[in-house]
Amino acid sequence: MSAVLQPGQAPAPPGMPEAPEGATPARLGLRRFARNRLAVAGLAVVLLFVLFCFVGPLLYTTDQIHTSLDQVNQAPGGSHWFGTDAVGHDELGRLMYGGRVSLIVGLAAGFLATVIGTLWGALAGYAGGWTDAVMMRFVDAGIAIPALFILLVVSAISTPGTWGLVVILGLVSWLVPSRLIRAETLTLKNRDYILTLRATGGTHGRAIARHILPNSVSTIVVAATFQVADAILLVAYVSYLGLGVQPPSTDWGGMLSAGLTAAHSGRWWLIVPPGLAIILVVCAFNAIGDGLRDAFDVRGRG
Repeated sequence: MSAVLQPGQAPAPPGMPEAPEGATPARLGLRRFARNRLAVAGLAVVLLFVLFCFVGPLLYTTDQIHTSLDQVNQAPGGSHWFGTDAVGHDELGRLMYGGRVSLIVGLAAGFLATVIGTLWGALAGYAGGWTDAVMMRFVDAGIAIPALFILLVVSAISTPGTWGLVVILGLVSWLVPSRLIRAETLTLKNRDYILTLRATGGTHGRAIARHILPNSVSTIVVAATFQVADAILLVAYVSYLGLGVQPPSTDWGGMLSAGLTAAHSGRWWLIVPPGLAIILVVCAFNAIGDGLRDAFDVRGRG
């Protein structure tokens, strides 16, 4: 039975489920996110890895700087739960420190790429005309060049550290978010409240900052989660090829590269843990992105 409408309350559009009485958009979005079990599991996985990488080293202390040649290539067990590598570093501790670098680079690079792409796409979509055409042809030219190729060239020329990788990844990953935000801006700039603002003397900057960007927050947040996953994969690719962060620092891709020589020696513990960590975290962020897309869907879910 449909709910009784209050005076002045409009009925729900056809095909859209009626919202429960007193439900706010935030609560409805949270419910839609909670219904997506993969998204909830992905959020739990990310939180567990954040605790593992940032709190774990405080509880499980290891020396990741000095070598211990009397403890090289030890199998898991005893005092080294995940074994040791070719220079005696504890693999569990290295997995924590490497995950810290991977997560920092992924989150920071995803945030930087989303900020740049959001500003570029909003300006291009709002300006329109030849400005939009020139700005988006620049984006098309950048997308035609594989990001991994650019990373390999830059890494071969210089030796970027952690924050250098963040800047490089951010500067090569903002192109896709810019296209998404531009498409969103094109649909928003002709809305009545934007036209009213312009008719009353409102500036272009005010229209973008007060109306375009706040109403594009769903697209921005979803794009950011996918950018984080892509950044973690890209830094793993580059580090696997030996062009990422340099020793004694490492990340999960660097751990895979270091363990590659032991692949035929039965030392599986040098490859399996970092490989599984990359797969789980990337899949978790993708699942969170899908859940957020459902949560921000104004049509709701039946």
